[in-house]
Amino acid sequence: MMKKYWIILIILSISIVVNAQLPSVVSGQLVRIDSFPSQYLGNRKIDIWLPNSYDGVKPHAVLYMHDGQMLFDSTTTWNKKDWRVDETLHQLMREGKIRNTIVVGVWNSGASRHVDYFPQKPFESLPKAIQDTLYGKNRPGGASVFNGLRIRSDDYLKFLVKELKPYIDAKYRVQKDPANTFVAGSSMGGLISMYAICEYPEVFGGAACLSTHWPGIFTNHLNPIPDAFVAYLKMHLPNPATHKLYFDHGTTTLDSLYAVHQQKVDAVMRSKKWAKRNWMSRVFPGTDHSENAWADRLDIPMMFLLSK
Repeated sequence: MMKKYWIILIILSISIVVNAQLPSVVSGQLVRIDSFPSQYLGNRKIDIWLPNSYDGVKPHAVLYMHDGQMLFDSTTTWNKKDWRVDETLHQLMREGKIRNTIVVGVWNSGASRHVDYFPQKPFESLPKAIQDTLYGKNRPGGASVFNGLRIRSDDYLKFLVKELKPYIDAKYRVQKDPANTFVAGSSMGGLISMYAICEYPEVFGGAACLSTHWPGIFTNHLNPIPDAFVAYLKMHLPNPATHKLYFDHGTTTLDSLYAVHQQKVDAVMRSKKWAKRNWMSRVFPGTDHSENAWADRLDIPMMFLLSK
């Protein structure tokens, strides 16, 4: 009863913007929620992309994507790059290669991005002295990795599962089952996508983790974090018979840190009987850690997850 009451409050309180002050999309329609309320996080901007196929009658699958401000229009992003999500999914749907799907882009909050996306249970499995040391780490430019904040990805996932998804399920004509509910992101967004499907396998049926930031910080030297992630996966991977997992990485810039860790993850996947039908791990030599790189190969994870 309380859950239904909270959903009703969300629906009544949300201000929706349509086709005004929005990123430009080449097809479909973008709906902006300027301030989605949350009991777990501060209010968030949400961009919902409805493809041309969406008519409010035929149910669509749902893809939840992190870093929502980076997905659709390079003229509106901080680095003038974007994922070209609308172009890629529109083409794949038009060619009949994937099922009809709406995209829910969840904006990151800037300062709290790292603590929102860093898988909490693996981090908290480390000794407290190591946790404290890691909280003091800096980025290559000298800024704090965690910005003086504490990891709260469990709350971020509660926001997705207990607040945002019920709203989407109530507001739009969508398929609500895990076989048609997916999550995707890159870098730290890849980590939280992995964490989401492991923590909520009854909600998410597939996850795409591009350029997954296995180091968690910005060095591999004396870094205990990747092994904590591997240990977590050994215990918490979902059922390979009913779920799909996609991983990839490039080989230059930040992606140059990832191969050694992805190989350990792949070994865990094989040991848990994941096979080609439900698991893909790709390497893209010469590609870097950028929205342009992820956009150029987005069709691969989308066809893997969303195939009919």
